[in-house]
Amino acid sequence: MTGTVLEVDGRRLRREQNRSAVLDALVGLFEEGTYQPSTAEIAERAGISPRSLFRYFEDVDDLHRAAIQAQLERARPLLDPDVDPAAPVRTKIERVVDARVRLYETIAPAARAGRVAAHRRPLIAASVDESRAYLRTQLRRLFANEVRGERAGLLPAIDVLCSFESYDLLRVHQGLSRSKTVAALVAALTQLLDPDGGPR
Repeated sequence: MTGTVLEVDGRRLRREQNRSAVLDALVGLFEEGTYQPSTAEIAERAGISPRSLFRYFEDVDDLHRAAIQAQLERARPLLDPDVDPAAPVRTKIERVVDARVRLYETIAPAARAGRVAAHRRPLIAASVDESRAYLRTQLRRLFANEVRGERAGLLPAIDVLCSFESYDLLRVHQGLSRSKTVAALVAALTQLLDPDGGPR
């Protein structure tokens, strides 16, 4: 390899390392409850100068979107509740609630940051909407038998119960433990989808 090629590869590696450091710094601030940090705070945490931030990201919106997206990518294996739509309804409810709570426990800092920023950052709002739409479609497919015909109107309520916002209200604002949050969601969904206690 020539010196020029090594130099280019070295620059590319440093760029990727610095970009990852910036994303890790921002996610770390999210985890500490700082959802709208200044560029100076992010840069200091990442160990670079504030001016260098925008060598790796187009603007603040792009930086926040990339950090939120990185968290979602890490959580992607948790998206699948691993249950067949033909399974008993109570089994589906338990699997969905378990999967959603595991997902939300993992992405909570980025999810909160996304919702704080969404009203003024269109890219982030679009990312939040896309995630919500994906999870709503998952529920529609999984509970197709339970929400058809006259019961189709149940889907919006099921979607709300299974949302990050409901999880956050239960865990943070009502102070429930993880197990009590799971139990509350399972009970509410069972009342909607399986009030007669069908086969599990």
